[in-house]
Order: sequence, then C-alpha cells, then structure tokens
Amino acid sequence: MSKTSGEELIENVYTNRELSWLQFNARVLQEAEDVTTPLIERLRFIGIFSNNLDEFFKVRYATIKRIAEAGKGGRSYLGGFSAKELLLKITETVIEQQKTSLSILSNITTELQKENIYIINEKEVTEAQGAYISEYFINKVSPALMTIMIGELEKFPALKDSAAYLAIRMVMSNEDATFETKTNYALIEIPRSIDRFVVLPSEGEKQYIIILDDLIRYSLDNIFSIFKYDDISAHMIKITRDAELDIDSDLSRSFIDKISKSVKNRSEGDPVRFVYDKNIDKETLDYLMNKMGVDNTDSVIPGGRYHNRRDYMKFPSLGRKDLQYDKIVPLRVKGLNPKGSLFEAIEEKDYLLHAPYQSYAYVVKLLREAALDPNVKTIKITIYRLAEISHIASSLINAKKNGKEVTVQIELQARFDEAANIRYAEQMQREGVHLIFGVVGLKVHCKVCLIERLDANGKLRRFAFVSTGNFNESTAKVYTDYTLFTANQKICKEINRVFDFFEVNYKVKKYNHLLVSPHYTREALYELINDEIMHNINGRKSGIKLKLNSLSDLKMIDKLYAASRAGVKIKLIVRGICCLIPGVKGMSENIEVISVVDKFLEHPRLFIFENNGDKKIYISSADFMGRNLDSRVEISCPIYDEEIKKEIYDTFDICWSDNVKARKISASTYNEYRINDNEKIRSQFKLYEYYKEKLNA
Repeated sequence: MSKTSGEELIENVYTNRELSWLQFNARVLQEAEDVTTPLIERLRFIGIFSNNLDEFFKVRYATIKRIAEAGKGGRSYLGGFSAKELLLKITETVIEQQKTSLSILSNITTELQKENIYIINEKEVTEAQGAYISEYFINKVSPALMTIMIGELEKFPALKDSAAYLAIRMVMSNEDATFETKTNYALIEIPRSIDRFVVLPSEGEKQYIIILDDLIRYSLDNIFSIFKYDDISAHMIKITRDAELDIDSDLSRSFIDKISKSVKNRSEGDPVRFVYDKNIDKETLDYLMNKMGVDNTDSVIPGGRYHNRRDYMKFPSLGRKDLQYDKIVPLRVKGLNPKGSLFEAIEEKDYLLHAPYQSYAYVVKLLREAALDPNVKTIKITIYRLAEISHIASSLINAKKNGKEVTVQIELQARFDEAANIRYAEQMQREGVHLIFGVVGLKVHCKVCLIERLDANGKLRRFAFVSTGNFNESTAKVYTDYTLFTANQKICKEINRVFDFFEVNYKVKKYNHLLVSPHYTREALYELINDEIMHNINGRKSGIKLKLNSLSDLKMIDKLYAASRAGVKIKLIVRGICCLIPGVKGMSENIEVISVVDKFLEHPRLFIFENNGDKKIYISSADFMGRNLDSRVEISCPIYDEEIKKEIYDTFDICWSDNVKARKISASTYNEYRINDNEKIRSQFKLYEYYKEKLNA
C-alpha cells in the first residue's frame, strides 16, 4: 500500500517487482508456446526462459532470502509482501511456470518428430546408435567426466552453482564387498565443455539427437564397471547459489584481484534454489537435501528429467533453415559510406544507428579509423559488457600501439561478465591502455565514446557516439539498440566532463544538455514530466512516450501517476519489470502499457516529451529503476537533429502499433496479446522494412 499525491490510501498502487519480472519471463515462455514461432526458435526460447530464471534466483531471490534471514519484514520495500510471504509466492509461481515449460517442451518434441527430428533417450538407442555412442563416450565424454562417490565421503562436496548433476543410486549386489551399506550414492557432473546435444548419424531423412545426460545414462555400466549392483538409477539435480559478490577491503590488493577472488568465491555462495527430477525416489531426495543443508528459506522445485534447459539456446540448427528465423542482412545507414571516412560524414551531421536492423560494423569502423588516423589524439570509452571475441577491445589496443592516448572505463562488476571483463582489462593493461575502474559506490553503466581529433587547421575537434546498449558486436545482432554518432561540440564537451568525473569524482560537474545519473537524471525527469503537466493544464500539446526495459522506481511511478491525474496521455513500452499499474480510474487512467517480446530482445531506453509540439527526445542507458537513477553513472543524451527526431518518433509509433507480438499490461490482465482489427503489424519486421524504404528513398 502507498499514498499517491493528492489521493486517499489506495490498495495495489504498485505491482511487486519480483512478481512483475516473473510475468515478463512468462512472456518469453509464450514465445516458446507460439505455434507461429519456428520450431527450433521455440526450443531456444525455452532456453532463454530457463537462463533468465537461473539469474533471477541468483540475484533477486537471493536478495529476498537475505532480507528474510535478517528477520526484516520488508513490506515497504517489497510492495506489501513480507520477505517470507514473497519467497513462498515466487516458489509457487515458478513451480507453475516450470510445469507449463515442460508441457510446451513436450509439445515441441512431438512437432519435431513430424519434421523427422527425433530427440531420443538412453532406452531408445538402436544397436547402430549404441556403437556410435559408446565410441563417442570413450573418446570425448569419459575424459571430461567428474564422478564423486558421495556415500564414502565424510563431508558432502560443494556443488557448483547452476551446474547439472546426475544423482546416482546403486543397490549393491550381495556379491559386492566394496561397500558396507546396501545402498550407495554418487554424483556425476554434466561436463560444460561438451555440447549438450549430441547429433547422431542420420538414417535416411530422419535426424537423431541424444542429450548428453542420456548419453551418460546409457554409459552407466561403463562408468561403474568395477562395482556389482542389482539396480542403478540416475536423476538430475541442480543447485543455484547467491550471486552477490563479497568484495574484501584489503587495501594491498588490486581491484582486479579483489573482483577475481569474489567471482571465484561466488561458486561457494549460499544455496537459494534446489531443483530435482520429480521422479527421483524419496530416499535419494531426502539423503541429498539433508547432506546439502537445503532449508525452508530455499526454493525447492520439482522439475523434469533435464535441468539447465538454458542449453536449448544452443540447440543445433541441423541444417534446417526452414525451422529457424530468416537471417536479416543488416542495412547501411543512409549517408554513412562504410568505405569512406566516418569522421568527415559525422562532422557534417549527426547519424543514428538502430541495431540489429542496421549494421553495427559502423561502431567498429569508427574505432578502427580512429586507431589509424594520425590526427586522432585521444580515445575515451566506457565498457560494460564486451563480446567474447571483441573487435572493440582490439581496436582500442591497436589505437594505443599507434600512439593514441586511450582511456577505458571498464566496469569489473558487470554481473556474470566479471571474468570476461577482467580478462580484457588485464590484456589492455599490459598494452598500456589507461584503465579506470569506476567510482566508489557507483556502477558505471553509461555507454559512451569520445574521440579527440585535430582538424585541418590544427584545432581540436571532438566526436562521440552514445548508445542505449553495450559496445558488444555479438549482442548487437540480437538486441535492439540506438547509437548516436555526433560531432555536436556542446554534447561532446559534456561527455568529456563525465570522463573527468571518473578521474576526479569528488567534483560534481554541471550539465546543460546531458542528463547524468546519479546527480541530475531524477530531478531532470521530474521537471520534464512537470512541464507536460503544465502544458496540459494550459491547453497546450502534451504527452509522454517512454520505451524502457524496466520501470520499478516508486517515486518515478508516483510522478507518472500525477501526470495521468492531470490529464497527460502517457504511452509506455516496457519489456520487463513494470511496477506501475495502468488504467486505474483516479490514478492511472491516462496511462497505457504494452510489452513486446519477439525475435530480438527489445533493449533501448527512449524518452519522448511532447513539449507543446517542440518535442524533447532522449536516448538513454538508464531505466526507471532506483539503481539507474541514484546509484549508477548513466547518460541520457538529447536528440537535436530534426531528421533523427522524426526517425525515433516513427520507430516508437511502429512499436506502439504492434498487434502481433505486443502484450497488454493492465490492472486486470497480464500478458494478454493485443489484438485489434487494424492491419497486422509485427513491429520488429515492420522496422526492418521501414529502414529499407528509408535507404531506398
């Protein structure tokens, strides 16, 4: 419960953040269920759903569990739930979603068989397949296998976070004198170094796959050949651990060393979720839970035969292009010649890149050009998540080798990418790149690059690119994001001030153009919303359009409620968490919210304020979450070029018009597809056509 400005106490003013996130993951599951989604892509959405759930338990569930264990109620923080109530509600919701996911997976498997693709288990292996599997096991699997006889150990081994294990139960033969007990247990860790899906030789038009788990089950007699047993069974288990990093305060150790140690220690974090095959026998389950110390604040979830279904994200293509999304060819950005000088083009006007519809190669191309151009003197860039093989990083190293002054602000605490960022940080450090490891108490989440270059007259000119997403060539193929290229010296000057803040962070800079968190974004957004309220009150054009990944900051939600009560029309496209409840009379009746989940991950943050017809538009790295507004360094960049303003406005409207993959979010319904009698618009496909037409105009 919460009071809203000028209103009486109202129940259900906000949706709980964790439950809202679970509703988002249900939208991902809907994509796996959707029969219009290509079959292999449906399997991959099962993988995304499962991977999302793993991260949710490592982070959000773990946070709620710590609140519960600290004896705090947490009702004000958790939207009316006590921590213990919320833990139970999450577990209940996840169990239902897991049931749904297993049913969907079963249906997909049946549909694959109609396409002559068979996923077989160890009991369905033919003699010919058995010979292939035995050879494969001996040569590839057996050397990588970790098998632990847990019944013989005084101390139960620490299971790795999110690793999948086969829990083995052996009922020993009377002839076996190896063990004192009749029943013995072992654990087999499923190797991560081997593909989870093993493609078997085809038979005519039929293609066969066996999951690595079942291949190991088929080989149990080989693994345990030194024992004599009457019965052997194998059931999957998995444990998820708290992923919070515990960074020590040893001043003698480098920050890289501290983060490295914390990442290694993560594998020893407290368990928060235990998932098991629901067909496991009770004796084995009780034995394992007792040995692992799983308690009543952990989420214990009966699951299917296979865990780590996130691996379905890498389900083999099998050469079946007809069962996958068509690959799109990223388009050129009109006016930017990939073979010419990007500096010359950007000097003339601003350009906008909208990935993956347009080629992300322009970002790498500009850095490559900067690395070679003798007139370029400095490059400054923020890095949050790099690609596994990063051309961005190699371009920066190349620039340093060519004598440029290169400064990289790299965020070592980018959750789950710490190890990759550490690896690149060490590599760049060896090459002499100047590294900055952020600001104490703040994550650096903004995505900006500043390049300083001498013009023909020897005068220093600045160029910049600002993005809503990471500088990551891999995710740029599947995440939608905007990147602005600009030589606007006022914007570039303020970006330089942000880098000055990284170096000397006790001095808070002033900004007239950028909205910079944690110092100014919140108040600036309040002011922009207030302006729309005043425009509406005075009969002028008003309106707010926002595209976000998450909307959970309660003060910002209250501000949007206030604008709604004042009559301002508000359209929100929110991919993930949405704690705002739209469409409630007297509170949010002028607010509409949709969520689009489709082929690409919707990732841009975009703010549009009508401003009596003179629209104010920003692209941003910040969501409307407390962490983005108050405890991270974020940049929201204004769009001044009228042509680009129109393009962004157009692309928002195309997304808003989606009536194929858009879901409505309201007080009464969640995840109901928006269906109307208008022309069918699938926004991601429509956007690609939009940019094609723009290019050919």
